[in-house]
Formats: sequence, structure tokens, C-alpha cells
Amino acid sequence: MLILLGFGGTNRAIAESFSPCIALDDSFTQKSQDALGNLLLPSESLSEVLVQNPEASIITSPGIPPSNAMIVTALDFVATHPKARLLSEYDFFAPTMPPSVWISGTNGKTTTTQMLTHLLQSFGAQSGGNIGTPLAKLDTNAPFWILETSSFTLHYTQIAKPILYLLLPITQDHISWHGSYENYITDKLKPILFLREKEVAILPKSLESHSFCKQSLANLIFYQDSQDLANIFRLNLSAIAFKEPFLLDATLAMSASEILFSTQDYTLLNSFKIGAHKIEEFYDKAGNLWVDDSKGTNLDATMEAIKYYQGLKILLILGGDDKGVDLTPLFGLISQCQIEIFAIGSNTDKLCALAKSANTPCYACHTLEVAVRQIKEIFATQSLKARNYVALLSPAAASLDQFSSYKERGEKFKAYALE
Repeated sequence: MLILLGFGGTNRAIAESFSPCIALDDSFTQKSQDALGNLLLPSESLSEVLVQNPEASIITSPGIPPSNAMIVTALDFVATHPKARLLSEYDFFAPTMPPSVWISGTNGKTTTTQMLTHLLQSFGAQSGGNIGTPLAKLDTNAPFWILETSSFTLHYTQIAKPILYLLLPITQDHISWHGSYENYITDKLKPILFLREKEVAILPKSLESHSFCKQSLANLIFYQDSQDLANIFRLNLSAIAFKEPFLLDATLAMSASEILFSTQDYTLLNSFKIGAHKIEEFYDKAGNLWVDDSKGTNLDATMEAIKYYQGLKILLILGGDDKGVDLTPLFGLISQCQIEIFAIGSNTDKLCALAKSANTPCYACHTLEVAVRQIKEIFATQSLKARNYVALLSPAAASLDQFSSYKERGEKFKAYALE
């Protein structure tokens, strides 16, 4: 019997393909059954379910933190019942998973995954994982998978492994989930312990001294930046159309293409279109520049977006669930730029306090709609000649305190701006 902890997209897809399962979720208030025969139970029923299924495979949704009562209960049960197993989505599919490339890091995972899939489409590559397609929806007969891999998934993964691991730079993120920055780094580096000799991992040079790097049997390639990668893999950076931060994503994707198939197709790479909500520019009727960077959910992404527009006066919308991260480095950069902050979300007061310390104008807007309205008022006072402003939504925070996703946040931002 499959026991599913959490019933989000990942486990819902497993339940559709492997029904009947038993699914438990903190949002369930009573026992029920779906159309496929899956039993849906409140999370507090887990102990009883485990006693009745001592040899069960227990699959956790990646987003459930280790401190969650279901995880604690499951781990205690597995410790005393050797035939029971707590698995990640990746571990569950490990026996049937084709050769796979895993891509992780703090920022750029989605773009790098999409770019590499674009480069290798003629080879039959399929992409999934954190990019939005659960593994249960991928074809196990595909030649290989390219998987955007979150630190949450890696935390719970003990069996599955890639043949190639690409790790983008690491900065503070999801600290409240992992418990510490050190734990976050450890989970990001876990795959290199599973790699065999001659299998490759491309890693930031800043992690070279980590104990996992000394233990790994894999061929570890360390890089400092895009130019460093270009030198290692003999890539022509001038032939790549993207600027930072997307240049690093493109260079990593091209490096992987070179490793896997000895190909460097710059024309194909340059035909790739960056997805929505990532430094996505648009203009209102008056010609004012707005930028939707709603996918900027951590301080590093927001710092990159600020650097991108450093020559302009930036009207910056910040705020949401900052996941317990120290935002001091972000405000160090902000203090060096021409920036006014429009704070929204659950950390509004924290942002206003940090802005005061950085001697930066900050308005406690609390909601996105109010922030956009105040920015519109500023735009209305500027003459066309003097207008060198950009309105930038790059929140350095997750969206779930006020929105269903970063996508909804970005779409509402655009709608409010164009009203």
C-alpha cells in the first residue's frame, strides 16, 4: 500500500497513476474518498494507518518540512519497522527512472532546465520535477529526463541519483524549512555522494572545500562564473545572446549539452525565450517601464534584478514570506542605488525597519494593489523627458502569505499596472 503524506500536485499525480492509495493532508478534516478510490484522511490518522500497514511505502510531498508531525511520526515508525520506507518522489521512481540530469541551486533552476531541454529536444529529452510536471506524468521510456530539483526533494531523497548534476550558485533561502543555511547547503550537495566514478557534477567554486566534495567519487568541475565555465568547456560567450543573470543559465545548459552529446548549438540556444515573471519588461500606456520579476523569491534573485537596472531610479516592490532569511546583504546593495521601496506582505514591518537603517525611502503598502497605486502616482508626476524610472516587482520573498503562487502575484501586478 502506498501512503501519501500531503496531497499537492506531486502526490496527487502519484495517486492518479497508482490508485488506490491512502493520502493524508493537514487540510483534510474528515475521512473521504476520491473518484479513483483513494482514501483521504486527516493527518492525525497517520499513526493508525501505519499500524495497519507495517510494510507500506510512505511517499512525502517535497514541501512538507521535517518538523511536520506527519514526518516525525513516519520517521519514528520506519525506525522500528524495517520493511516500511519513507521515500521522496524521486526515490519512488528510482527503479524506473531513465538516465537523468538534475539541476538545482538557489536561482536559475527553471531557466537552466528549460534551456537544456530546448537544446536537447531532438534527443528526446523530457523535463519535470520542480519545474511543474510531476515525475508520475513523465514517460519512463524517454531516453532521459531533465529534472529541476528543489532542496526539499533532495532532503528526502536517499536512493535515486542523476548521471549529471548541475548546481547553480547557492545563497540563503528556505532557512526556516531547513533549520539553517548549513543544512540547506548540505541538502543541495547530497547528489554528489550518490554519483559514481566518471559521472559529472558542475558545482560553484565556493563549495569546493565542503566535506561532501572530498567524499564524492564523481568528476567534480568547479566554476566561478560564466566566463570560467566558458573557459572550461571552450564555449564562445560572445555567441550567446543572453545577459546575466541568464547568461550563467545558458552557459550551464551549453556545458551540459557538451558533456552529454558534444554539441554546442548557439543558434538553437539563442532561439530560447525566457519564461514569464523573470525580469519580464512591459510598458503602460504612458510609456512607463514596469518589470515583473515575481519569480524573484529570494534575496539573491532580487539583487540580480537590481543590478540589471542599476542605472535607473528603481521603484522596488519588496515583501512576502522571506523564509527567515537575513536580508542585510540586500539592503547593503539597496543603500548604494537610487531606490524607493514599496513594502508588501507579511514582512512589511521588517522591511521598513531595514530600510530605515539603510537610509532608504520605504512606504508600508502592505498589499500589492496599494504599492502599484502609489507607484502610478509617482509616475504621474514625472515628465516624459525626465522619466528614467523603472517599477520593479522583485519581492525577495515567497508569495504564499497573500497569493496562491508567484505566478498569480506577477499576473496581478501586471493587471494593476495596466489598469
